[in-house]
Amino acid sequence: MAKHKSAIKRDRQSKVRYARNKSIRSKVKTAIKKVRTAIAEKSYDKAKEALASAIPIIDKAASKKVIHRNTASRNISRLSKQVHALSTITSCENSSSNL
Repeated sequence: MAKHKSAIKRDRQSKVRYARNKSIRSKVKTAIKKVRTAIAEKSYDKAKEALASAIPIIDKAASKKVIHRNTASRNISRLSKQVHALSTITSCENSSSNL
């Protein structure tokens, strides 16, 4: 256990930051999971909505330095790419079913 006044304060701050960061990290993981679930269900509309709500959450975590900005960018890029690929698949299926 910390004995010096500054070490006690540092420990207190560390616990507060840990709790805050854990909460933010959890929100990011949940948002990403929602997008991936929608993609797995092949529901373009759901995936698009989930992505639209996930992007600000991921960006906010990066701005608060909970996750690295490159990690945030990579996650957004990969999710966007998967949703876009899903849109082309669903549009192809719709056009072939109309024939």
